[in-house]
This record gives sequence, C-alpha cells and structure tokens, in this order.
Amino acid sequence: MRIALLGGTGDIGEGLALRWAFHTDHEVIIGSREAERARSKAEEYETELSSRGTDLTIEGYENAEAAAQGDVVVVAVPPWHVADTVEAVADELGEALLVSPAVGMNHDEAGAHYAPPPAGSVTALVAEAAPEEVPVVGGFHNLAADRLANLDVNLDLDTLVVGDDVDARETVIALAEGIEGLRGLHAGPLENAAEVECVTPLVINIARYNDGMHDVGVTFE
Repeated sequence: MRIALLGGTGDIGEGLALRWAFHTDHEVIIGSREAERARSKAEEYETELSSRGTDLTIEGYENAEAAAQGDVVVVAVPPWHVADTVEAVADELGEALLVSPAVGMNHDEAGAHYAPPPAGSVTALVAEAAPEEVPVVGGFHNLAADRLANLDVNLDLDTLVVGDDVDARETVIALAEGIEGLRGLHAGPLENAAEVECVTPLVINIARYNDGMHDVGVTFE
C-alpha cells in the first residue's frame, strides 16, 4: 500500500513515516507545501533508516503530487491548515482514503485545552473539505510525536480510530497495527471524533505535571 503523508516533514508526519517504513512493507511518500523540503526530509528519513539496516527509497513531492500517488493520504498538518490542505489536493485524491491525526488545542499557563473548530472536530473539518466520495477516518491523535519518531523506543500504546465507513476504519486499524507496539481500536463513527481528539490535551497535561512521563500515551484494558 502507498501511504502519502501530507505535512510529512512535521513531528507526527516524521514519526509515522519512520515507523511505517521501518516496521512494514508499505511505500511511504512524503508531501509538503514545498517539493524541495519534502525531498530533503525524505532523504533524512532514508539516512535514519539506513543506519538501522533498512535501505529503501522514500520519495518527496509537493502535497498535491504526493496525494495523487497515495492509496491512503494522511493529513499530518496543523489543524488550522487542514481544510486548505484538503481542498488544495481534492482533485488528486481519486479513490484514496483520508486520515486525520490533527487536534485543535489552545495553550495557556495551566496547560493544553481542547479547542475544536466549528465543525465539532478536526476530523469532521477534514470530512467537510474532502470530496463526498472520499472516506475520512480519524486516528493517531494521542501519540507523543517524540516517542513515535524514536525507533529505539517500544510504543506499547493504543490509538482510537473513528469514521463512518467501517471498511475504512478497518484499513486504518490494520495500518496502525503494522507498527510494532501500536494497537488500533474502533471508537465508532465520525461524530465521536471530538471525544477521541480531546484526549490529546489531557495526555499533554499529564506529561507536563508528572515527572518521567514526557512521552506518556494511552492504553485500554
């Protein structure tokens, strides 16, 4: 499967790119607003993987060109750029599946606070911006980016997956579980996305106020 990460040069994009390239046979494609930046980061990821005995080619393209090549397209951009990014690549999506890991948050002296857009959640915002025929799934929200990008660290984490298309949710859960130490769990239809996304500021606040929990995540038993 070909996975295109729009905003694949950022923190969460880097972690997912490295993990999928290292743990699976999926083809990873890096997207960015600037093709040169995408190619440069792709080369960095190749170097990191090569140092661990994994020699492969990761391509980097401008976002629209990356999206055109993806079977799954992950919108790994900040929440305030989500709608514009999806609209910019809409004509290139074809039969791709869209995945949204972004969470709207505000930060103050007390910590992080959930700040959903008027659509109710960032996942819903992606669905509003996407062509009607493109399935949208929310997932990978509650993962610490530093922990995800450090291939020396075992994850042992869960990720909650929401979406109206059950087959699309199953696909994303399978992609999650291709990453060693990550388990995907169904969390219901897209209207449940806010409940999933709001866990992220909670996790950030736990990490802030407890020593030794910088890269804390969630598991369910």
